[in-house]
Amino acid sequence: MYKVGQVVVGKISGIQPYGAFVVIDDNTTGLIHISEMSDYYVKDIGLYVQLNDQVYLKVLEVSEDGRQLKLSLKAVYQRPLRRFRARELNQRLPQSNLGFKSLAQKLPEWITQWKGKYHD
Repeated sequence: MYKVGQVVVGKISGIQPYGAFVVIDDNTTGLIHISEMSDYYVKDIGLYVQLNDQVYLKVLEVSEDGRQLKLSLKAVYQRPLRRFRARELNQRLPQSNLGFKSLAQKLPEWITQWKGKYHD
């Protein structure tokens, strides 16, 4: 049985405009609502997770039967990400099959574009 606040590992099994479905084990599934992907506006969930990614997630809520979980990606990844400067991201983040791997690879490019667009 899972508990609120526990960190679990799951596999992304489906992506919808409102969130991503996750398989935790044979009897337990969960949903990461789009609002739990990041502290920032999420336009494209595919930038954060992709089908079959293994991700670490924090349990926010457990159903009465314990088979369905409400999960958060931002509770696990967002806070540490703020400590890194863009040029350090690729050196410090683990190169594994985590859900935010694609985000970590694209973030330096986005920051450069943002600086060019708003800080001329």
